[in-house]
Amino acid sequence: MTDAGLVREIAQPLAGEACDYDPLLQLIGDARLVLLGEASHGTHEFYLERAAISRRLMAEKAFSILVIEADWPDSGRVHRYIRGSTSDANADEALSGFRRFPIYGMDLYSLHASIEAVLSYLDKVDPGAAKRARLRYSCFDHFSRNPQQYGYAITVGAMESCEDAVVQQLVELRQKSVEFLSRDGEAAAEELFFAEQNARLVKDAEQYYRSMFRGRASSWNLRDQHMVETIENLVAHLNGSRQPKAIVWAHNSHLGDARATEMSHYGEVNVGQLIRERFGNEVVLIGFSTHHGTVTAASDWGAPAERKNVRPALEGSYEDLFHQTGLPRFWIDLRGAGQIGVLQQRRIERAIGVIYRPETERLSHYFHARLPEQFDS
Repeated sequence: MTDAGLVREIAQPLAGEACDYDPLLQLIGDARLVLLGEASHGTHEFYLERAAISRRLMAEKAFSILVIEADWPDSGRVHRYIRGSTSDANADEALSGFRRFPIYGMDLYSLHASIEAVLSYLDKVDPGAAKRARLRYSCFDHFSRNPQQYGYAITVGAMESCEDAVVQQLVELRQKSVEFLSRDGEAAAEELFFAEQNARLVKDAEQYYRSMFRGRASSWNLRDQHMVETIENLVAHLNGSRQPKAIVWAHNSHLGDARATEMSHYGEVNVGQLIRERFGNEVVLIGFSTHHGTVTAASDWGAPAERKNVRPALEGSYEDLFHQTGLPRFWIDLRGAGQIGVLQQRRIERAIGVIYRPETERLSHYFHARLPEQFDS
């Protein structure tokens, strides 16, 4: 039998029916964390399928947290809107059908927005503390909201870092948390939590941009460690009468276990690896990919988004193997099928991020992986 024939035997077709994911929910079982990936940021179908799975997890498995690969302040505003705790009204029509379900961001690219969020909170609860925070955060004022310029200035020794200032600010906010809660009551706990997370983000983002010019592994690891800490903090914050369950949406490169990919050879870790190490069998990692199609992506950093055709997958890739089955859409239980040699052998796998460069397809968008060790499905 051909390799594609072996895969076809274990593949479970997706026909667009409500019951398509019944076996997947059985695989998930009592897991507390389900990580849902994507092979590209700009492909509509990945979002549709993740939404379908997430709805069932919320309705049938009591999942209560959704964490996305987005910045904390932006997702925080969406969170407050869908929870009914904001004055925003301009998205009322667009969001009128949403269930009021907590949504949080875990990325760290919002240095200046998070600074503004911390200052806005302190202006309301402690003007004196707000004044001290402004003085500390003024360290970044010379960089026109471009944190990469800050990182470069530190690297070439053009200035002292802002590390001490941002650490001091986080420490003070945490020290004052008991005072704020005792004065304002538990009703203010959510706002305090958001402020603390923004202050932590500023600290981590400062370190991230300071490390950018030292090499990819250093900054990548800081970013994914920040994401994992955000997930852990959310679970701890929302831990009430029962342990909360969280769904995470992010790119495959973050959520597939790095130990099963060439990332590990460069000293890189990721969310999937770290979450597996910390939560063990309570975690399920689910990846998504496609052989061809379209993607919304840029041609370069800072360039406008374009609708681009995704080239057919390269020969020898997992995507090419799956395409050869002749099945248009399917999923595989990799826990049960992972020992099949055709899947276990190392192959190349595609990853498209914010940028898609088809002219350098192999170099820019493929890496080696062992799929059954990288994902559970």
